[in-house]
Amino acid sequence: MHHAPNHQTAGLHGMNEGMTREELAAWLQLVQAKGIGHGTVRRLLAAFGLPQQILAQSAAALEQLLSAKQIAALRTPDAETLALIETTWQWLQQGAAPAQADAQTGIQTSSPIKNTQRSSNLPVQRRIVTLGDPAYPSVLLEMADPPVLLYAMGQVECLQQPQPRIAMVGSRNPTPQGASNARAFGKAFAEMGWTVVSGLALGVDGAAHEGALQAALPEQVGVVGLATIAVVGTGLDRVYPRQHRDLAHRIVQHGVILSESPLGTPPLSHHFPKRNRIIAGLSHGVLVVEAALQSGSLITARLAGEQGKEVFAIPGSIHASQSRGCHALIKQGAKLVESAQDVLEELRTVLPAGRQAVVSSIAEKSMEHTDPSAAADADSAVDADASTVPTVPGDTTAVLLQALGHDPVGLDALLARTGLDAATLQAKLLELELMGMVGRLPGGLFQRIGTA
Repeated sequence: MHHAPNHQTAGLHGMNEGMTREELAAWLQLVQAKGIGHGTVRRLLAAFGLPQQILAQSAAALEQLLSAKQIAALRTPDAETLALIETTWQWLQQGAAPAQADAQTGIQTSSPIKNTQRSSNLPVQRRIVTLGDPAYPSVLLEMADPPVLLYAMGQVECLQQPQPRIAMVGSRNPTPQGASNARAFGKAFAEMGWTVVSGLALGVDGAAHEGALQAALPEQVGVVGLATIAVVGTGLDRVYPRQHRDLAHRIVQHGVILSESPLGTPPLSHHFPKRNRIIAGLSHGVLVVEAALQSGSLITARLAGEQGKEVFAIPGSIHASQSRGCHALIKQGAKLVESAQDVLEELRTVLPAGRQAVVSSIAEKSMEHTDPSAAADADSAVDADASTVPTVPGDTTAVLLQALGHDPVGLDALLARTGLDAATLQAKLLELELMGMVGRLPGGLFQRIGTA
Protein backbone atom coordinates (compact mmCIF):
# COMPACT_ATOMS: atom_id res chain seq x y z
CA MET A 1 0.00 0.00 0.00
CA HIS A 2 1.27 3.43 -0.89
CA HIS A 3 1.49 6.06 1.81
CA ALA A 4 1.77 9.72 1.01
CA PRO A 5 4.58 11.58 2.76
CA ASN A 6 3.50 13.79 5.61
CA HIS A 7 4.72 16.90 3.90
CA GLN A 8 2.40 16.36 0.95
CA THR A 9 -0.31 18.49 2.47
CA ALA A 10 1.91 20.73 4.55
CA GLY A 11 0.48 24.22 4.80
CA LEU A 12 -2.90 23.12 3.46
CA HIS A 13 -4.72 22.41 6.70
CA GLY A 14 -7.17 24.67 8.43
CA MET A 15 -9.03 25.73 5.28
CA ASN A 16 -12.55 27.06 5.74
CA GLU A 17 -15.47 24.98 4.50
CA GLY A 18 -16.52 27.77 2.20
CA MET A 19 -14.31 28.78 -0.70
CA THR A 20 -14.04 32.37 -1.89
CA ARG A 21 -14.01 33.15 -5.58
CA GLU A 22 -10.35 34.10 -5.36
CA GLU A 23 -9.47 30.77 -3.73
CA LEU A 24 -11.46 28.88 -6.35
CA ALA A 25 -9.76 30.79 -9.17
CA ALA A 26 -6.32 30.00 -7.76
CA TRP A 27 -7.07 26.27 -7.43
CA LEU A 28 -8.47 25.97 -10.94
CA GLN A 29 -5.69 28.11 -12.40
CA LEU A 30 -3.19 25.72 -10.82
CA VAL A 31 -4.90 22.46 -11.75
CA GLN A 32 -5.85 23.50 -15.30
CA ALA A 33 -2.47 25.02 -16.27
CA LYS A 34 -1.30 23.43 -19.52
CA GLY A 35 1.78 21.26 -19.24
CA ILE A 36 1.63 20.90 -15.44
CA GLY A 37 0.64 17.44 -14.31
CA HIS A 38 -0.96 16.55 -11.01
CA GLY A 39 2.32 15.18 -9.68
CA THR A 40 3.95 18.56 -10.19
CA VAL A 41 0.91 20.29 -8.68
CA ARG A 42 1.29 18.23 -5.52
CA ARG A 43 5.00 19.09 -5.34
CA LEU A 44 4.16 22.79 -5.68
CA LEU A 45 1.60 22.52 -2.89
CA ALA A 46 4.11 20.74 -0.67
CA ALA A 47 6.78 23.37 -1.37
CA PHE A 48 4.80 26.60 -1.19
CA GLY A 49 1.40 25.95 0.41
CA LEU A 50 -1.98 26.99 -0.98
CA PRO A 51 -2.42 27.93 -4.67
CA GLN A 52 -2.62 31.64 -3.90
CA GLN A 53 0.77 31.37 -2.22
CA ILE A 54 2.14 29.48 -5.23
CA LEU A 55 0.93 32.17 -7.61
CA ALA A 56 2.58 34.83 -5.43
CA GLN A 57 6.04 33.21 -5.76
CA SER A 58 8.77 34.81 -7.80
CA ALA A 59 9.84 33.27 -11.10
CA ALA A 60 13.15 32.34 -9.49
CA ALA A 61 11.40 30.38 -6.75
CA LEU A 62 9.10 28.60 -9.20
CA GLU A 63 12.03 27.65 -11.43
CA GLN A 64 12.98 25.07 -8.79
CA LEU A 65 10.03 22.97 -10.00
CA LEU A 66 8.80 24.47 -13.27
CA SER A 67 10.15 25.35 -16.69
CA ALA A 68 9.75 28.85 -18.09
CA LYS A 69 6.93 27.63 -20.34
CA GLN A 70 5.12 26.07 -17.37
CA ILE A 71 5.50 29.27 -15.32
CA ALA A 72 3.96 31.28 -18.15
CA ALA A 73 1.03 28.84 -18.42
CA LEU A 74 0.48 29.02 -14.67
CA ARG A 75 0.52 32.80 -14.46
CA THR A 76 -1.53 33.46 -17.60
CA PRO A 77 -4.67 31.29 -17.61
CA ASP A 78 -6.21 30.71 -21.03
CA ALA A 79 -9.77 31.59 -22.00
CA GLU A 80 -10.97 28.04 -21.30
CA THR A 81 -9.72 28.19 -17.71
CA LEU A 82 -11.22 31.63 -17.14
CA ALA A 83 -14.58 30.37 -18.41
CA LEU A 84 -14.33 27.32 -16.16
CA ILE A 85 -13.68 29.52 -13.13
CA GLU A 86 -16.83 31.51 -13.82
CA THR A 87 -18.94 28.42 -14.56
CA THR A 88 -17.75 26.63 -11.44
CA TRP A 89 -18.36 29.65 -9.22
CA GLN A 90 -21.92 29.94 -10.52
CA TRP A 91 -22.42 26.21 -9.97
CA LEU A 92 -21.29 26.54 -6.35
CA GLN A 93 -23.50 29.58 -5.79
CA GLN A 94 -26.54 27.79 -7.22
CA GLY A 95 -25.93 25.02 -4.71
CA ALA A 96 -26.03 27.56 -1.88
CA ALA A 97 -29.32 29.04 -3.10
CA PRO A 98 -32.78 27.93 -1.92
CA ALA A 99 -33.94 24.49 -3.05
CA GLN A 100 -34.05 24.22 -6.82
CA ALA A 101 -33.58 21.67 -9.58
CA ASP A 102 -30.48 22.00 -11.73
CA ALA A 103 -31.50 22.80 -15.29
CA GLN A 104 -29.14 20.21 -16.85
CA THR A 105 -29.04 17.39 -14.34
CA GLY A 106 -32.48 17.71 -12.80
CA ILE A 107 -30.84 17.16 -9.41
CA GLN A 108 -32.34 19.26 -6.67
CA THR A 109 -29.85 21.12 -4.51
CA SER A 110 -29.95 22.68 -1.07
CA SER A 111 -33.07 20.71 -0.19
CA PRO A 112 -33.30 19.46 3.41
CA ILE A 113 -33.29 15.71 3.84
CA LYS A 114 -35.86 14.66 6.41
CA ASN A 115 -37.09 11.55 8.14
CA THR A 116 -34.29 9.13 7.27
CA GLN A 117 -32.11 6.99 9.45
CA ARG A 118 -28.96 8.24 7.74
CA SER A 119 -29.55 11.95 7.39
CA SER A 120 -31.61 14.44 9.31
CA ASN A 121 -32.35 17.85 7.87
CA LEU A 122 -29.04 17.90 6.04
CA PRO A 123 -28.87 20.03 2.90
CA VAL A 124 -27.53 18.77 -0.38
CA GLN A 125 -24.16 20.49 -0.72
CA ARG A 126 -21.99 21.45 -3.66
CA ARG A 127 -18.32 21.62 -2.77
CA ILE A 128 -14.86 21.68 -4.25
CA VAL A 129 -12.92 19.38 -1.94
CA THR A 130 -9.18 19.96 -2.18
CA LEU A 131 -6.06 18.40 -0.69
CA GLY A 132 -5.94 19.53 2.92
CA ASP A 133 -9.66 20.29 3.06
CA PRO A 134 -11.18 18.75 6.22
CA ALA A 135 -13.71 16.97 4.02
CA TYR A 136 -11.03 15.40 1.78
CA PRO A 137 -11.13 11.59 2.26
CA SER A 138 -7.86 10.85 4.03
CA VAL A 139 -7.79 7.31 2.62
CA LEU A 140 -7.10 8.80 -0.82
CA LEU A 141 -3.76 10.09 0.44
CA GLU A 142 -2.61 6.47 0.56
CA MET A 143 -2.77 6.38 -3.24
CA ALA A 144 0.25 6.99 -5.41
CA ASP A 145 -1.75 9.54 -7.44
CA PRO A 146 -4.44 11.12 -5.24
CA PRO A 147 -6.71 13.65 -6.97
CA VAL A 148 -5.75 17.24 -6.27
CA LEU A 149 -9.37 18.28 -6.01
CA LEU A 150 -12.77 16.68 -6.22
CA TYR A 151 -16.09 18.15 -7.26
CA ALA A 152 -18.67 16.92 -4.76
CA MET A 153 -22.46 16.99 -4.52
CA GLY A 154 -24.55 15.55 -1.70
CA GLN A 155 -23.86 14.90 1.99
CA VAL A 156 -20.27 16.09 1.71
CA GLU A 157 -19.80 16.68 5.44
CA CYS A 158 -20.06 12.88 5.95
CA LEU A 159 -17.02 12.05 3.79
CA GLN A 160 -14.67 12.10 6.77
CA GLN A 161 -16.80 9.97 9.06
CA PRO A 162 -15.06 6.74 10.23
CA GLN A 163 -17.36 4.61 8.10
CA PRO A 164 -15.92 1.61 6.23
CA ARG A 165 -16.44 1.49 2.47
CA ILE A 166 -16.74 -1.34 -0.03
CA ALA A 167 -16.53 -0.82 -3.80
CA MET A 168 -18.92 -2.77 -6.02
CA VAL A 169 -18.28 -2.94 -9.76
CA GLY A 170 -19.29 -5.12 -12.66
CA SER A 171 -20.80 -5.52 -16.09
CA ARG A 172 -22.90 -2.82 -17.74
CA ASN A 173 -24.98 -5.65 -19.22
CA PRO A 174 -25.35 -8.09 -16.32
CA THR A 175 -27.44 -11.21 -16.27
CA PRO A 176 -30.69 -10.93 -14.31
CA GLN A 177 -29.03 -12.87 -11.50
CA GLY A 178 -26.03 -10.53 -11.55
CA ALA A 179 -28.23 -7.44 -11.22
CA SER A 180 -30.18 -9.11 -8.42
CA ASN A 181 -26.94 -10.01 -6.62
CA ALA A 182 -25.67 -6.43 -6.91
CA ARG A 183 -28.85 -5.01 -5.34
CA ALA A 184 -28.93 -7.61 -2.57
CA PHE A 185 -25.25 -7.25 -1.66
CA GLY A 186 -25.46 -3.44 -1.81
CA LYS A 187 -28.43 -3.44 0.54
CA ALA A 188 -26.76 -5.90 2.93
CA PHE A 189 -23.56 -3.83 3.09
CA ALA A 190 -25.43 -0.59 3.74
CA GLU A 191 -27.54 -2.19 6.46
CA MET A 192 -24.32 -3.22 8.18
CA GLY A 193 -23.09 0.38 8.13
CA TRP A 194 -20.77 0.12 5.13
CA THR A 195 -20.79 2.75 2.39
CA VAL A 196 -21.17 1.26 -1.09
CA VAL A 197 -18.84 2.90 -3.63
CA SER A 198 -19.49 2.51 -7.35
CA GLY A 199 -19.47 4.40 -10.64
CA LEU A 200 -23.13 5.18 -11.52
CA ALA A 201 -22.82 3.19 -14.76
CA LEU A 202 -25.60 1.05 -16.17
CA GLY A 203 -25.89 -2.52 -14.92
CA VAL A 204 -24.10 -3.63 -11.77
CA ASP A 205 -23.09 -0.11 -10.68
CA GLY A 206 -26.63 1.19 -10.75
CA ALA A 207 -28.01 -1.93 -9.04
CA ALA A 208 -25.41 -1.63 -6.25
CA HIS A 209 -26.36 2.01 -5.64
CA GLU A 210 -30.05 1.05 -5.67
CA GLY A 211 -29.51 -1.66 -3.09
CA ALA A 212 -27.58 0.67 -0.78
CA LEU A 213 -30.29 3.31 -1.06
CA GLN A 214 -32.92 0.77 -0.01
CA ALA A 215 -31.10 0.53 3.32
CA ALA A 216 -31.32 4.31 3.67
CA LEU A 217 -35.11 4.29 3.73
CA PRO A 218 -36.77 5.11 7.07
CA GLU A 219 -38.25 1.65 7.46
CA GLN A 220 -34.87 -0.04 7.04
CA VAL A 221 -32.22 -0.63 9.68
CA GLY A 222 -29.58 2.04 9.17
CA VAL A 223 -26.92 4.18 10.77
CA VAL A 224 -25.87 7.77 10.39
CA GLY A 225 -23.50 8.13 7.47
CA LEU A 226 -23.33 7.73 3.72
CA ALA A 227 -25.35 4.97 2.09
CA THR A 228 -23.41 5.19 -1.15
CA ILE A 229 -20.78 7.16 -3.07
CA ALA A 230 -20.86 7.47 -6.86
CA VAL A 231 -17.58 8.38 -8.57
CA VAL A 232 -18.26 9.54 -12.11
CA GLY A 233 -16.12 10.22 -15.16
CA THR A 234 -17.93 13.37 -16.29
CA GLY A 235 -18.45 16.84 -14.92
CA LEU A 236 -21.06 17.08 -12.16
CA ASP A 237 -23.14 19.43 -14.28
CA ARG A 238 -24.39 16.43 -16.25
CA VAL A 239 -25.66 12.94 -15.45
CA TYR A 240 -24.30 10.03 -17.43
CA PRO A 241 -26.01 7.85 -18.36
CA ARG A 242 -29.22 9.88 -18.63
CA GLN A 243 -31.26 6.88 -17.48
CA HIS A 244 -29.73 7.39 -14.02
CA ARG A 245 -30.93 10.94 -13.48
CA ASP A 246 -33.45 9.88 -10.82
CA LEU A 247 -30.88 7.59 -9.23
CA ALA A 248 -28.38 10.46 -9.05
CA HIS A 249 -31.02 12.62 -7.34
CA ARG A 250 -31.53 9.97 -4.68
CA ILE A 251 -27.79 9.46 -4.22
CA VAL A 252 -27.17 13.11 -3.32
CA GLN A 253 -29.89 12.80 -0.67
CA HIS A 254 -28.28 9.84 1.08
CA GLY A 255 -24.72 9.87 -0.22
CA VAL A 256 -22.26 11.79 -2.37
CA ILE A 257 -21.43 12.05 -6.06
CA LEU A 258 -17.74 12.78 -6.74
CA SER A 259 -15.76 13.67 -9.84
CA GLU A 260 -12.19 14.65 -10.55
CA SER A 261 -13.26 16.08 -13.90
CA PRO A 262 -14.12 19.77 -14.27
CA LEU A 263 -17.63 20.91 -15.09
CA GLY A 264 -18.55 20.43 -18.72
CA THR A 265 -16.45 17.27 -19.13
CA PRO A 266 -18.27 14.88 -21.49
CA PRO A 267 -18.30 11.07 -21.08
CA LEU A 268 -15.01 10.29 -22.83
CA SER A 269 -13.66 6.74 -22.62
CA HIS A 270 -10.22 7.63 -21.22
CA HIS A 271 -11.78 9.36 -18.20
CA PHE A 272 -13.32 6.19 -16.79
CA PRO A 273 -10.11 4.26 -15.99
CA LYS A 274 -8.95 7.39 -14.11
CA ARG A 275 -12.14 7.46 -12.05
CA ASN A 276 -11.73 3.72 -11.35
CA ARG A 277 -8.56 4.41 -9.32
CA ILE A 278 -10.62 6.73 -7.09
CA ILE A 279 -13.31 4.07 -6.62
CA ALA A 280 -10.59 1.64 -5.52
CA GLY A 281 -8.82 4.28 -3.42
CA LEU A 282 -11.94 5.22 -1.45
CA SER A 283 -12.65 1.62 -0.47
CA HIS A 284 -11.27 -0.99 1.88
CA GLY A 285 -11.98 -3.68 -0.67
CA VAL A 286 -13.49 -4.22 -4.12
CA LEU A 287 -16.24 -6.71 -4.95
CA VAL A 288 -16.61 -7.66 -8.62
CA VAL A 289 -20.16 -8.91 -9.10
CA GLU A 290 -20.02 -9.87 -12.79
CA ALA A 291 -17.44 -9.01 -15.41
CA ALA A 292 -16.36 -10.13 -18.86
CA LEU A 293 -12.69 -10.81 -19.50
CA GLN A 294 -12.29 -7.44 -21.25
CA SER A 295 -13.97 -5.30 -18.62
CA GLY A 296 -13.23 -2.00 -16.93
CA SER A 297 -14.19 -3.73 -13.68
CA LEU A 298 -11.00 -5.79 -13.91
CA ILE A 299 -9.05 -2.51 -14.15
CA THR A 300 -10.63 -1.43 -10.87
CA ALA A 301 -9.75 -4.79 -9.34
CA ARG A 302 -6.15 -4.50 -10.53
CA LEU A 303 -5.84 -0.97 -9.16
CA ALA A 304 -7.26 -2.13 -5.83
CA GLY A 305 -4.69 -4.91 -5.66
CA GLU A 306 -1.89 -2.45 -6.44
CA GLN A 307 -3.14 -0.27 -3.58
CA GLY A 308 -2.99 -3.22 -1.19
CA LYS A 309 -6.78 -3.65 -1.06
CA GLU A 310 -8.66 -6.93 -0.90
CA VAL A 311 -10.38 -8.11 -4.08
CA PHE A 312 -13.53 -10.26 -3.99
CA ALA A 313 -15.50 -11.91 -6.78
CA ILE A 314 -18.87 -13.64 -7.03
CA PRO A 315 -18.74 -16.83 -9.13
CA GLY A 316 -21.35 -17.40 -11.80
CA SER A 317 -22.41 -19.80 -14.48
CA ILE A 318 -19.62 -21.28 -16.62
CA HIS A 319 -21.88 -20.59 -19.60
CA ALA A 320 -22.20 -16.84 -18.97
CA SER A 321 -19.60 -14.56 -20.56
CA GLN A 322 -20.29 -12.03 -17.79
CA SER A 323 -18.85 -14.46 -15.24
CA ARG A 324 -15.53 -15.16 -16.93
CA GLY A 325 -13.84 -12.05 -15.52
CA CYS A 326 -14.82 -13.05 -11.98
CA HIS A 327 -13.59 -16.58 -12.53
CA ALA A 328 -10.26 -15.23 -13.84
CA LEU A 329 -9.91 -13.03 -10.73
CA ILE A 330 -10.61 -16.00 -8.46
CA LYS A 331 -7.92 -18.02 -10.27
CA GLN A 332 -5.53 -15.10 -9.65
CA GLY A 333 -6.22 -15.07 -5.92
CA ALA A 334 -9.38 -12.98 -5.46
CA LYS A 335 -11.58 -14.19 -2.60
CA LEU A 336 -14.62 -16.16 -3.72
CA VAL A 337 -17.72 -14.91 -1.91
CA GLU A 338 -21.26 -16.24 -1.69
CA SER A 339 -22.71 -13.71 0.74
CA ALA A 340 -22.12 -10.17 1.98
CA GLN A 341 -21.06 -11.63 5.32
CA ASP A 342 -18.12 -13.36 3.60
CA VAL A 343 -16.79 -9.93 2.59
CA LEU A 344 -17.44 -8.24 5.91
CA GLU A 345 -15.75 -10.98 7.91
CA GLU A 346 -12.66 -10.79 5.72
CA LEU A 347 -12.41 -6.99 5.79
CA ARG A 348 -13.06 -6.60 9.49
CA THR A 349 -9.55 -7.91 10.17
CA VAL A 350 -7.83 -5.35 7.95
CA LEU A 351 -9.62 -2.28 9.34
CA PRO A 352 -7.88 -0.05 11.88
CA ALA A 353 -8.76 -0.93 15.47
CA GLY A 354 -11.09 2.05 15.84
CA ARG A 355 -13.05 1.10 12.77
CA GLN A 356 -13.21 -2.55 13.82
CA ALA A 357 -15.13 -1.41 16.89
CA VAL A 358 -17.46 0.66 14.71
CA VAL A 359 -18.17 -2.30 12.43
CA SER A 360 -18.72 -4.67 15.35
CA SER A 361 -21.15 -2.23 16.96
CA ILE A 362 -23.05 -1.81 13.70
CA ALA A 363 -23.21 -5.57 13.19
CA GLU A 364 -24.63 -6.07 16.68
CA LYS A 365 -27.27 -3.39 16.12
CA SER A 366 -28.22 -4.94 12.82
CA MET A 367 -28.62 -8.37 14.41
CA GLU A 368 -30.81 -6.86 17.12
CA HIS A 369 -33.21 -5.70 14.43
CA THR A 370 -33.11 -8.94 12.48
CA ASP A 371 -35.78 -11.57 12.85
CA PRO A 372 -33.91 -14.91 13.12
CA SER A 373 -36.63 -16.76 11.26
CA ALA A 374 -36.52 -14.17 8.47
CA ALA A 375 -32.75 -14.49 8.26
CA ALA A 376 -33.05 -18.26 7.98
CA ASP A 377 -35.57 -17.86 5.20
CA ALA A 378 -33.28 -15.46 3.35
CA ASP A 379 -30.34 -17.83 3.65
CA SER A 380 -32.30 -20.77 2.36
CA ALA A 381 -33.62 -18.73 -0.56
CA VAL A 382 -30.17 -18.49 -2.12
CA ASP A 383 -30.19 -22.13 -3.13
CA ALA A 384 -33.91 -22.73 -2.88
CA ASP A 385 -35.17 -25.60 -4.98
CA ALA A 386 -38.57 -25.86 -6.54
CA SER A 387 -40.06 -27.35 -3.38
CA THR A 388 -39.84 -23.94 -1.65
CA VAL A 389 -42.23 -22.42 -4.20
CA PRO A 390 -45.89 -22.56 -3.15
CA THR A 391 -47.83 -24.81 -5.50
CA VAL A 392 -51.39 -25.86 -6.05
CA PRO A 393 -52.62 -29.04 -7.69
CA GLY A 394 -51.83 -28.93 -11.38
CA ASP A 395 -49.46 -25.94 -10.99
CA THR A 396 -46.37 -26.18 -13.23
CA THR A 397 -44.27 -23.54 -11.40
CA ALA A 398 -42.28 -26.00 -9.31
CA VAL A 399 -41.61 -28.28 -12.26
CA LEU A 400 -40.44 -25.41 -14.44
CA LEU A 401 -38.17 -23.87 -11.80
CA GLN A 402 -36.56 -27.23 -11.18
CA ALA A 403 -36.03 -27.67 -14.92
CA LEU A 404 -34.48 -24.19 -15.21
CA GLY A 405 -31.79 -24.89 -12.63
CA HIS A 406 -29.43 -21.92 -12.24
CA ASP A 407 -27.73 -21.82 -15.65
CA PRO A 408 -29.04 -20.17 -18.84
CA VAL A 409 -31.19 -22.60 -20.81
CA GLY A 410 -33.10 -22.49 -24.09
CA LEU A 411 -36.72 -23.33 -24.92
CA ASP A 412 -35.88 -26.63 -26.60
CA ALA A 413 -34.11 -27.89 -23.48
CA LEU A 414 -36.97 -26.74 -21.25
CA LEU A 415 -39.53 -28.49 -23.49
CA ALA A 416 -37.55 -31.71 -23.15
CA ARG A 417 -37.06 -31.37 -19.38
CA THR A 418 -40.65 -30.45 -18.47
CA GLY A 419 -42.74 -32.30 -21.04
CA LEU A 420 -44.91 -29.20 -21.38
CA ASP A 421 -46.28 -28.05 -24.71
CA ALA A 422 -44.71 -24.92 -26.22
CA ALA A 423 -47.69 -22.63 -25.57
CA THR A 424 -48.00 -23.62 -21.90
CA LEU A 425 -44.25 -23.33 -21.38
CA GLN A 426 -44.03 -19.85 -22.90
CA ALA A 427 -47.03 -18.63 -20.91
CA LYS A 428 -45.53 -19.92 -17.66
CA LEU A 429 -42.13 -18.38 -18.47
CA LEU A 430 -43.79 -15.02 -19.07
CA GLU A 431 -45.65 -15.32 -15.77
CA LEU A 432 -42.44 -16.07 -13.85
CA GLU A 433 -40.64 -13.27 -15.68
CA LEU A 434 -43.30 -10.77 -14.59
CA MET A 435 -42.94 -12.10 -11.01
CA GLY A 436 -39.19 -11.42 -11.12
CA MET A 437 -38.33 -15.11 -10.75
CA VAL A 438 -36.99 -15.69 -14.26
CA GLY A 439 -34.89 -13.46 -16.50
CA ARG A 440 -34.80 -13.42 -20.30
CA LEU A 441 -31.27 -13.42 -21.78
CA PRO A 442 -30.02 -12.64 -25.30
CA GLY A 443 -30.12 -15.56 -27.71
CA GLY A 444 -33.51 -16.85 -26.56
CA LEU A 445 -32.17 -18.12 -23.23
CA PHE A 446 -33.81 -17.99 -19.80
CA GLN A 447 -32.28 -17.99 -16.32
CA ARG A 448 -33.74 -18.47 -12.89
CA ILE A 449 -33.22 -15.53 -10.53
CA GLY A 450 -32.41 -16.40 -6.94
CA THR A 451 -32.10 -14.15 -3.88
CA ALA A 452 -28.46 -13.20 -3.23
